[in-house]
Amino acid sequence: MDAIELLKHDHRMVEQLFRDYRGAASARQRRAVVETVIRELSKHAAVEELMVYPLARKVLPDGQQEIDEHLAEHMGVKKTLLALDQLPTADRHSDTYPDGHRGGEGDEQVFEQTDRLMAELQREIEEHVAEEEGRLMPMLREAVDQQTLEELGRALEKAKRTAPSRPHPHAPDTPPALAMAAPVANVYDRMRDRLQGRPRT
Repeated sequence: MDAIELLKHDHRMVEQLFRDYRGAASARQRRAVVETVIRELSKHAAVEELMVYPLARKVLPDGQQEIDEHLAEHMGVKKTLLALDQLPTADRHSDTYPDGHRGGEGDEQVFEQTDRLMAELQREIEEHVAEEEGRLMPMLREAVDQQTLEELGRALEKAKRTAPSRPHPHAPDTPPALAMAAPVANVYDRMRDRLQGRPRT
């Protein structure tokens, strides 16, 4: 799968996750979807910033301005993801929150905040995807040969395995600093996920 098709596949997966969130039957299912959205979008953004955007800067006539706009959009998405990630969540086995109070299925304030942030995130993602698929991707396909896109696709798949699984809006978003920061963030994210009992990625 070439890089553009791979990124589009990610977009379709995230769109399905938003549908899954709306259709979830319980608070636990909804939180599981939220955690998957956080993980998948964090990885997607990291590999775009590390590999796709530098190529676009290089080969597109107005690449610098184009990519600066996409990075600004990514920053908004990362801040929303961080807000979602920082919401209190009940322990998976006891419905008890880290501060000791029991909320479980009835913690309406957290549910309302989650719904609001997920709606905001969906709007941000829809706008970003429309711009990427309507403008950036066609320009990249025009400017880059198929072999390069296929090589980039393989590199993206490999990079996603070690990309950060949590949002880091204050981390560098351009190489070479991003290339050094991403593996450190990935190790931190994996330790944090393990301590919090989140699914392994």
